[in-house]
Amino acid sequence: MSSEKLISKGAVHSDSFRQCGEMVPIFEELPVATIVSVSRPDTGDISPMLLSYTIEFQYKQFKWRLLKKASQVLYLHFALKKRAIIEEFHEKQEQVKEWLHSIGIADQTAVVEDDDEPDDGAVPLHNEDSVRNRNVPSRAALPIIRPALGGQQSISDLAKVAMQGYLNHFLGNMDLVNCREVCKFLEVSQLSFLQEYGPKLKEGYVMVKHLPKFSGANSDVASCAGFCLGYCSNNWQKVWAVLKPGFLALLDDPFDTELLDIIVFNALPPSKGNGGSENYLASQIKERNPLRYTFRVASGNQSLRIRTTSNAKVKDWVTAINDAGLRPHEGWCHPHRFGSFAPPRGLTDDGSQAQWFIDGEAAFEAIASSIEGAKSEIFITGWWLCPELYLRRPFSSNSSSRLDALLEAKAKQGVQIYILLYKEVSLALKINSSYSKKKLSNIHENVRVMRYPDRFPTGIYLWSHHEKLVIVDYQICYIGGLDLCFGRYDTVEHKVGDCPPSVWPGKDYYNPRESEPNSWEDVMKDELEREKVPRMPWHDVHCALWGPPCRDIARHFVQRWNHAKRNKAPNEQALPLLMPQHHMVIPHYMGRSREIDIEKRKVEETQNGIQRENSFSSLTPLENIPLLLPQEADGLEPPGVDQKLSAQQMHHYPVDQPNGISGSVSLSSRKPKVEALDPDTQMNGLMDDLYSMDLEIGTNINSVAQSGLTASNEWSESSEESDHAVAADDCGQTGPRTACKCQVIRSVSQWSAGTSQTEESIHNAYCSLIEKAEHFVYIENQFFISGLSGDETIQNRILEVLYRRIVLAHKEQKCFRVIVVMPLLPGFQGGVDDYGAATVRAIMHWQYRTISWEKYSILHKLEVLLGPKTHDYISFYGLRTYGKLFEGGPLSTSQVYVHSKVMIVDDRVALIGSSNINDRSLLGSRDSEIGVVIEDKEFLESSMAGQPWKAGKFSYSLRCSLWSEHLGLHAGEINQISDPVSDSTYTELWLATAKENSIIYQDVFSCIPNDSINSRAALRESMAFWKEKLGHTTIDLGIAPKKLESRENGEIKETDPMERLKHIRGHLVSFPLEFMNQEDLRPVFNESEFYTSPQVFM
Repeated sequence: MSSEKLISKGAVHSDSFRQCGEMVPIFEELPVATIVSVSRPDTGDISPMLLSYTIEFQYKQFKWRLLKKASQVLYLHFALKKRAIIEEFHEKQEQVKEWLHSIGIADQTAVVEDDDEPDDGAVPLHNEDSVRNRNVPSRAALPIIRPALGGQQSISDLAKVAMQGYLNHFLGNMDLVNCREVCKFLEVSQLSFLQEYGPKLKEGYVMVKHLPKFSGANSDVASCAGFCLGYCSNNWQKVWAVLKPGFLALLDDPFDTELLDIIVFNALPPSKGNGGSENYLASQIKERNPLRYTFRVASGNQSLRIRTTSNAKVKDWVTAINDAGLRPHEGWCHPHRFGSFAPPRGLTDDGSQAQWFIDGEAAFEAIASSIEGAKSEIFITGWWLCPELYLRRPFSSNSSSRLDALLEAKAKQGVQIYILLYKEVSLALKINSSYSKKKLSNIHENVRVMRYPDRFPTGIYLWSHHEKLVIVDYQICYIGGLDLCFGRYDTVEHKVGDCPPSVWPGKDYYNPRESEPNSWEDVMKDELEREKVPRMPWHDVHCALWGPPCRDIARHFVQRWNHAKRNKAPNEQALPLLMPQHHMVIPHYMGRSREIDIEKRKVEETQNGIQRENSFSSLTPLENIPLLLPQEADGLEPPGVDQKLSAQQMHHYPVDQPNGISGSVSLSSRKPKVEALDPDTQMNGLMDDLYSMDLEIGTNINSVAQSGLTASNEWSESSEESDHAVAADDCGQTGPRTACKCQVIRSVSQWSAGTSQTEESIHNAYCSLIEKAEHFVYIENQFFISGLSGDETIQNRILEVLYRRIVLAHKEQKCFRVIVVMPLLPGFQGGVDDYGAATVRAIMHWQYRTISWEKYSILHKLEVLLGPKTHDYISFYGLRTYGKLFEGGPLSTSQVYVHSKVMIVDDRVALIGSSNINDRSLLGSRDSEIGVVIEDKEFLESSMAGQPWKAGKFSYSLRCSLWSEHLGLHAGEINQISDPVSDSTYTELWLATAKENSIIYQDVFSCIPNDSINSRAALRESMAFWKEKLGHTTIDLGIAPKKLESRENGEIKETDPMERLKHIRGHLVSFPLEFMNQEDLRPVFNESEFYTSPQVFM
């Protein structure tokens, strides 16, 4: 038998679990069997062969029950005897072969093969000790039939004792326990006891119709003579099926973990009307041939026909599969709040935690640290990915932090890396995913890359994969607006220049308003003239998640990866199918109390002598992963980072208390470090069986590590001890890591994720959270395109919900604010009046149509009802910055491109993700997106509308950090924005700062957009004037004159532009609502965009 590559037990794919003729054992210690009950079909029949035994097995923390007949036990006995004889025969063959070889005739002697090989394809092991150890004396099986010799009253008791004795005989022998015959009898496999995939459910051999030829599928398994009464054809393949709470996996045999196929359970379509047929994962199929026993398993766009050897087995499988997916009310086949595939997490102390990052510097540092600490696997997906991206700066001293270098280092250590790229329409976008795939695929064989979708086969030409995800070891994931690509790295300063380059090398010096890269042959070569053109600063928000929400997001990645593989590369062996790791259902999800007495359970387990041991894979970085409550509940941190860094790098912003506010908010301005996982943390208890009503929770939940809104003196001490103490006037880029209630939401459909129905839970979450808002809604988004009720063109209804909530506040005479921060201009190439800038104008049209133009806009409709009071309720803003392009060079300005996708409600709830506010992102059937709703569980004293208010630790700290950056506030001024809706904050600070900054920028630069330019003719006139005066300017008039001219007492006075610009505070400016309001900006007939569906732009 040839040697094959041995893959660790925890890998989600492998070539085989054999090496040098030996199989990796399933059992590391002896299981225990207990006869629970004995039954017989007819009380008048005392034949022991008709007895059925309910047997409970326990291995480590896993328990499962099997119903076995005495005849099956005897069949096992004979199979073991047969195996022993075959192995002994092979051993004698080897001895004869050696003797023949010694006399020189070995080459002419053929070795006789056994034609009657066991039906599971077992290969005999040639080991004399193994033969002896696996031999089961026949006398051990005799007591099973002896109860017939006694009285009828004692048959059950005698049979129970006899069967218990026989089971103890072979379950007490490690060699016997790990042989194929016993493993088949026990219905166990290499996946049975991997804790990350959940409890042990049903397993066994089945036949599958038309199994796709995925990597590792063995054509030999189609040969199944003797199975299913001999009626199967080559269209049916014999496989080992493994049922887990979240999926049904098909393997070549119990000793493999390489997937032949997998069905990941999705939410089922709702039942059709009252009295309509209910939908199930599995259902029995009536065959014309009564000797064929078939059932179907269907989830999403997948469907498998499966056969077994009896009608009873069909019913057992159908019941088990439907129970796994449907029985827990919070299971994967039920839609949850907002219509999401994922249930709310963090309702108990299950380890759900979140931490925010503002701008690329903070997020990329954290991502780099997590990648460096990866031990098992890394999942990455994005709209655009650049292998040459530096995650730390300055780039000259951080070559090892380049993305391709980080991934190469981890791949060489054995970490499995899966990267899913969006395959763009090359004529429309210049992100060149083909180049990225080629570069990444050449890094190492452990780096696997796919691009999706293929346009022609799928018919998907308009929509994109827009998620931005990095998931490390299923322990930490990063989610939000930041792609790992050029142009995204930035700091709170948002510099416009970098000449000579030290922070942004080559094409990372990025300004898509001016030019997109035309060539990727040399990414370190500048695309823009640094002496003349500013970069476009980038503002974004990202988030790290731990615990069950992380595994929910990883499940989403697995669904997308498997869907892409099936459609794009079904026969490519280098790209395996993946299995999602599982988070067990919390007891209160099944109707139990939320309050769990952990210490009481711990004492009970100690008294009962329950020993919980680790059986996690060797590839996984943790010692244990609990099945019920995740390890993060013990205060553990993600891989590869020092546990003390969070406290050392946090800085508290003291909140002054003029209005009775107390407490402090921790905001870090240093490079973020996420804390390390503690490999020595031991798990005290695991759940034995998900579906048992006797659930036991023995996980010891330690207090979650605090990193944030705590007593200010604690953080003062931490900062003093740190070598990197934070300056008091720095703005926070990294938030506190806090325990939160989290729910993952997404936009997916059949084309993007293979689901049977469209999911628009992001859209539903936005609408629900706005509707329930009490005091304010703060939104930052790259787009703002939505429709009012009755709008037949734009389908998402965020605008309608905002309108209704404002009208309700007006009727109730209550203070309510809506603040929207968005880009001043779309981030696409071309000046507003340029011939090739139809895309820019089209997006502007739909955004102004939403905000202030025509009858469809929210401001128009509110002004009809509220008049001038409208702006007390809702207002729109952008961000802008300035600086010198180089030392002694010209002053330049640029919008700070708002790319964040975040909403904060009442300082208690935050929504962060990849989704824009437009139909593309929100309808579910178009772009694929993912996000998370984070609800605070920890609060501090604050104020709202002048009244005391419990502000959430996560949401409040995020808003304060964002506002302090936008308003240019220092640490000691944070108290000015603690009450977001008061007149002193909203009117006197926020509105006033935006208005003053806008006036100054207009005086110095006359930059675009502005309210004084209402037509394309006026725009052309302004552009011509400044180009003639300055000799050179940017596409949006971003260069300042050397001197500002003004008239004073009839004389022209010249002043230094910096004299005006020094009065700028932060980056906040007013959004120009009157810009180009006399124009119809939709594409015209001589522009190619005219023939494109308007849905592309909205």
